[in-house]
Amino acid sequence: MNSQQVSCETGPSASDFLIASKDSELKNLQYFLQMGKVVQCISNLVHALQCERGASNVFLGSDGGKFSEERQTMVSRSDRLNEEFNQALGDIHQELTCHPVSPTLLNQMAAALHALDGLSGLRQGVSAREITAVDATGHYCQLIQSLISVVFEAADVAVDPTIAGPLVAMVHLMNGKEFCGQERAVGSAGFSSGHFDSALSERMVHLIESQERCFEVFTSFADEDSIRLWHQLLANPREQEIHRLRQLGVSIGRYKPLDPSLADEWFRLMSERMDDLKTVEDSVEGCFHARCTERFAEARNSLAHQETLIASLDARTTASQPMLVLCDSGKDQPSGESWASDGVGQHFGRSIFHLVQEQTQRLKDMNDELQGAREALEDRKTQEKAVLFLMEHRGISNDEAHRVLRRLAMDQGRKLPDVARALLSMADVLK
Repeated sequence: MNSQQVSCETGPSASDFLIASKDSELKNLQYFLQMGKVVQCISNLVHALQCERGASNVFLGSDGGKFSEERQTMVSRSDRLNEEFNQALGDIHQELTCHPVSPTLLNQMAAALHALDGLSGLRQGVSAREITAVDATGHYCQLIQSLISVVFEAADVAVDPTIAGPLVAMVHLMNGKEFCGQERAVGSAGFSSGHFDSALSERMVHLIESQERCFEVFTSFADEDSIRLWHQLLANPREQEIHRLRQLGVSIGRYKPLDPSLADEWFRLMSERMDDLKTVEDSVEGCFHARCTERFAEARNSLAHQETLIASLDARTTASQPMLVLCDSGKDQPSGESWASDGVGQHFGRSIFHLVQEQTQRLKDMNDELQGAREALEDRKTQEKAVLFLMEHRGISNDEAHRVLRRLAMDQGRKLPDVARALLSMADVLK
């Protein structure tokens, strides 16, 4: 290396990038603070659509004899909440598109908005009774899942563990509640017809197991207040009656025929359960918003503090004597190559080094804390990919693919995510 002078003005300094690192962290937190309103609107809209779906099922199942007025009330509520969702998206649109955090998140938002565009046609088909209850349920399920997937993708790009945890808890709770809503539809169909065939019973088993898996992840990441509400839900005497009715639905042939009047009781109990799940969901959303606000304030204060500190160090360094910096070539004999620090004092250099070390360790600790949340999200992605592969490879339905995956896990004594990963690793061979 030739001897030369290095000026602080030849390029960005270490302190510039250190401040930029802090500023990037602050902007990410600001983004999630803004996304919090979108997440809240999605939560409310999903619940309204689930209620609308339930009323539509009863309306279609009764040939228009029940829930006609209730359904119209729920449609109006869904429309109002859809407007709030669009307003929230409008408020964050520029931030999302000008400084995109994730192309997958943006694509999922596009998919959700496209699905919402088809809601009017679905409702017209229900009103005219030109669509079956099964088909209507399927369309509502796809719409609802597209909205929940927006929250999932938002959780997937969170870089702060204090906000990633509540998002992971929330998206799994939302998924569990959605499976609960689908179970309500399945049970209503079985009880109203007076019997459950094998397909309906197997579908109910799948939905019950899916809920349990979602709620297990939820309890791993939820805050104490939300966990307390969850335990209150489980302690409700209603849960015992739901369990009893579930046993009637999943026991093939044993309790046939069934009293069709059980359909009304089932629908009422499951609707109450979903309302209570929404209360827990609201608690998780509140925790998410509070942590976003808290972390944003902390990051903003930290950035201001470091800017002040670096400016102070820089001022102190300007008055100090330049250092002679020796370059170690790695050889046994010193190379004799050196250059002047041109005013970068020893105190300033050491302080920047310590600040960089502190930021490096803090980011590493955050990344380590994020690992659990990322694994939970990745497990879900892996299982869904394995289910899609089974559906395409074997030409089977979504429920059947889930059953195959569960059976493989039971036979091998392994966890579902592990079996899914193994299956996907062999995908090229199985094709």
